[in-house]
Amino acid sequence: MTDTQKATFAGGCFWQVEADYRKVDGVVSTEVGYMGGTVENPSYEQVCTDRTGHAEVTQVAFDPERVSYEQLVDMFWEIHDPTQVNRQGPDVGTQYRSAIFTHDEDQALIAKRSLAKAQARFSKPIATEIVPAATFWTAEDYHQRYLEKRGMASCTLELAETDASD
Repeated sequence: MTDTQKATFAGGCFWQVEADYRKVDGVVSTEVGYMGGTVENPSYEQVCTDRTGHAEVTQVAFDPERVSYEQLVDMFWEIHDPTQVNRQGPDVGTQYRSAIFTHDEDQALIAKRSLAKAQARFSKPIATEIVPAATFWTAEDYHQRYLEKRGMASCTLELAETDASD
């Protein structure tokens, strides 16, 4: 059995990012929390003030024999809009920024290479930060597997389709 590795992603609200990565074969576990700020052990309420500097993140433990770090990064570009600065859809603030927190130099190189490749798919510049991982602060228990606990597949807003024959 191989040792698991860590990957940490910030792509807006951590609920959806966590739900998306939980579906990946080779992902052993996920945990949501906060990273990249200046306050020790921040609470959700503190992070939401937009004054702590933390991003909402999903930390992914994965088996590199089943899924590569590169595959996880490539997926990251698909599950959020990396061109938005300090927001995802209706969620606004630095805690919703797009970031990849790398755990070693190999991850940094893979993430930068993937970003360069992904940029061709977007008309606006990718705003994602690629920075070394800092202390990971686990979010409150009610945030862990939030969508799953509520029987929700997604937290994205979808417009209802109307029947043209009405």
